Amino acid sequence: MTKYRIDAVVKHIRKKHPGCPDFAVAWFAAEIASKNWTGATLGKAVGITMQTHLRHHHTDYDTLLLTGIDRVEARRRVQPRVNAIIDSWRRRERSTSQEAQPNEGSVDDHGR
Repeated sequence: MTKYRIDAVVKHIRKKHPGCPDFAVAWFAAEIASKNWTGATLGKAVGITMQTHLRHHHTDYDTLLLTGIDRVEARRRVQPRVNAIIDSWRRRERSTSQEAQPNEGSVDDHGR
């Protein structure tokens, strides 16, 4: 069994998922560090934890199960949403200062 240190988990998430919100990084890191992992690399532990959390808390997965849809079909239905969130976290978000900068050579609001 492997126990991952919280600082190592944070570093991994920030490197592989730079768009992941700070509060989510902290939550995932604490969750992963609190468990003993058997046969899972750090990357796999992060993936499992993100997938599970997003499936149960950011989709209608549990509602689908309660309405009688089997687990495999419910997972199939919600997976695009889970993938979209994780894919967005893999991209680095543009900083506000970059967005506020006018394009070089552009004309400002006063025509100057």
